[in-house]
Amino acid sequence: MSKKPHKFGTFLGVYTPSILTILGLIMYLRFGWVVGNVGYMKTVLIVLMASSITFITGLSASAIATNIKVGVGGEYYMISRSLGLEPGGAIGIPLYLCRTLSVTFYCYGLSEAILALWPESRDMFQGYSLQGLTILFIVLVTALSGKSAKLVLKSQIPIMIIVGASILALVIGVLTKDLQAPTTAATYSTAPKGFWYVFAVFFPAVTGFTAGIGLSGDLKDPQKSIPRGTLGAVVSGALIYLIVPLLLAITGALTLEQMADPEAGVTIWTRLAVFGPWIIYPAVWGAVLSSAFGSILGGPRILQALSMDGLVPKFLAKLSPSGQPTIATWISGAIAIGAVFLGGLNTIAQYVSVLFLTLYVAVNVSAAVEQLIKEPSYRPKIHVPWFVSLLGAAAAMLVMWLINPLAFIFALGLEALIFIYLMSKKLEQQWGDASTGIWMHLSRFALLRLNTKKVHTRNWRPIIILFVRELKGHMQLVKFTEMLGQNSGLLTISKLITFKNREELVRRNEIAFEMQKDLAAEGLQALTEVNVVSDLKQGMYQVAASHGMAGVKTNTVVFGWSRTEEGRIQELQVIQELANSRKNILMVHCNKPFPKRQKKRIDIWWRGEDRNGDLMLLLSYLISLNRKWKKTVINIFSVVHSDAEKNRREHHILYSLKEARIQAKIHVLIKDSEDIVGILIGKSAKADLVFSGLARGNSDFASRIAVLERIANHLKVVVFVQNNGMETETPVIFSPSKT
Repeated sequence: MSKKPHKFGTFLGVYTPSILTILGLIMYLRFGWVVGNVGYMKTVLIVLMASSITFITGLSASAIATNIKVGVGGEYYMISRSLGLEPGGAIGIPLYLCRTLSVTFYCYGLSEAILALWPESRDMFQGYSLQGLTILFIVLVTALSGKSAKLVLKSQIPIMIIVGASILALVIGVLTKDLQAPTTAATYSTAPKGFWYVFAVFFPAVTGFTAGIGLSGDLKDPQKSIPRGTLGAVVSGALIYLIVPLLLAITGALTLEQMADPEAGVTIWTRLAVFGPWIIYPAVWGAVLSSAFGSILGGPRILQALSMDGLVPKFLAKLSPSGQPTIATWISGAIAIGAVFLGGLNTIAQYVSVLFLTLYVAVNVSAAVEQLIKEPSYRPKIHVPWFVSLLGAAAAMLVMWLINPLAFIFALGLEALIFIYLMSKKLEQQWGDASTGIWMHLSRFALLRLNTKKVHTRNWRPIIILFVRELKGHMQLVKFTEMLGQNSGLLTISKLITFKNREELVRRNEIAFEMQKDLAAEGLQALTEVNVVSDLKQGMYQVAASHGMAGVKTNTVVFGWSRTEEGRIQELQVIQELANSRKNILMVHCNKPFPKRQKKRIDIWWRGEDRNGDLMLLLSYLISLNRKWKKTVINIFSVVHSDAEKNRREHHILYSLKEARIQAKIHVLIKDSEDIVGILIGKSAKADLVFSGLARGNSDFASRIAVLERIANHLKVVVFVQNNGMETETPVIFSPSKT
């Protein structure tokens, strides 16, 4: 029988791992060096600046955590549920690697600190003792965390007691020795690069406060524990970091030169604290070991969350009977062991630090975006002004640059590549995120701006609505229509259902989503919607006539040529009613799929009436912009009664082509038969696509259907075009005269 996974509270689950990661190795190794180089006042300034960045980031993380039910994955979970799966993955994958490599660095540091007491061991084993001890520690922390998070977290209690005792020992040791006025002079004796160099070296001391957030899936109440534990750890760490430099600045037991010595490290603490090395060394070892525990607990849980979201293989999300991500933990341990043999860990550490700082940027940006887009569902218990979060993000990026400019560029480049890759995968997510709100916000802004503008003819774009009964059965029609709006217009595919169809009525939102999946499978992009109407014929007219919104009104309606007599009559009736609505009409019939060759042929049949020729010429041009139609040859055919009329028609078409700046071959034919349809079929039988005008105002539907049917049955693909736009709305590339 499986044991119920143990859940943790604020103190053990968030505060303890966070404060122990803050009060880590840098505190013991670098505080004396900082004070010795910049003096007391500038050290306080550095502490306040660094802590402000972490405090702002902690506030931003707390705001997000109090707005959603935080699941497994900590920071990755919050970012992915806020900004979306792709940005979350772009941050989460490097974050997992950072946490895993951190296990190596901490265990490596612990091994060095222990072997420093027995330097002869290195000579005895020719340097392999360091790697061997590091691997031993990695196996130890991996085994403990894989068995029980509770055991690991409880083991941090005595470590915290030892670290606290070491700070108390420093206080007692300094106050019982000679005291002096705080040293405020900045010497930069061993930091010739100046203040910002010292700041960059110190900054990692305040990081790590997100260690508790990484255990979000193991918390009893993440919404309560994450803000309290995280902010509590940041404030506690800042207070301790304000006390330690004061003690170092007022002690008379050490000179500035002694503290500024980069080799002094832990010995500054051992010389000042009571009980010296007996309490300081165990505290240092405990702090490093605790940081390793924090990393090995957080890393596998990020991998588990990535697996649950489908970004890495599913088996990595498998849990042990006690609720631990055992497989992910041991894989993380194996990666950490492999990193032992990389060499040059100090250089890699800078890249890991910078990559880790991108997490701060993402957390702050997430909180700022949520505030800026004013999503109604964003109701956090902790409110952080958007400019404060953006200030935190900007400050974190500055620190990244200060630590290592090359690492900064590498980090952003790596995450950009991961983001682009994940975007190309077209991942499916089952939650709402801020990206939708961003697009809504931008759309609102754009629509309001458009609504104040009068759309000039040169700004005309094909805003199309296509009616289909079943999307999969009309994919050739969809592909053709999508070509018309590619990169310039907008296509909406509408499925009409009536109130009588109960089953589809209940599933209408699901149907629209399924249509999107069918389009994605074909590599097509379009809007999809399901419209509920009382009658299909009247509904088609109502939807088409009123479709769109201010600034983006639909200007073109596309129908497929119905397979039934009744459907054809209905279509012609709707088309006749739409003639006065200023909507252009396209009625498309496909007998054969378009060939794959690039050199295709488009025929336009130009009657010289109703400006249909203008629209057909524009549609042909839009299709030729498609990469699969680059070498398309456009032919313009027109039938006249005499040579004089032929000259006028050729001149007129040439003028239109010149105005339109479109290349086409002109074929003006003198009528030698009353069978115009026969001429059209004879000349265009081999064309890949044919455009022909669609007359208006004729209510003799039977005769019209007969003519249209004859043409449709003898051509590969034919589009009947009716230009119902006003002259002022006709694209500027056309001739201003009647055609």
